[in-house]
Amino acid sequence: MVPPRRQGGMSGAEIDARGLLCPLPVLRLRKMLLPLPPGSRLRLVATDPAAVIDVPHFCEGAGHRLVGMRDLADGAREFTVERGPSAPSGASALTPEDI
Repeated sequence: MVPPRRQGGMSGAEIDARGLLCPLPVLRLRKMLLPLPPGSRLRLVATDPAAVIDVPHFCEGAGHRLVGMRDLADGAREFTVERGPSAPSGASALTPEDI
């Protein structure tokens, strides 16, 4: 995991989840989103093929917005996520089975 930093329009952090398998990329995404203020963005870079399903599903269920998704030259996929105004009441009790 890369520490939070500011970078051209990004107001959040970057998570390098290359090599991690489900559910770890989404669990790291959730952990990094929790302390951020609403509207903050972060990038998640993952190589797990399941992330293309898991990340959008997590964002929808937790009240966040998937701003963008793109393939990188190294075979990883980059997700840009914007923290929602507030998480739905069940989001704090998210378990790996929910992802």
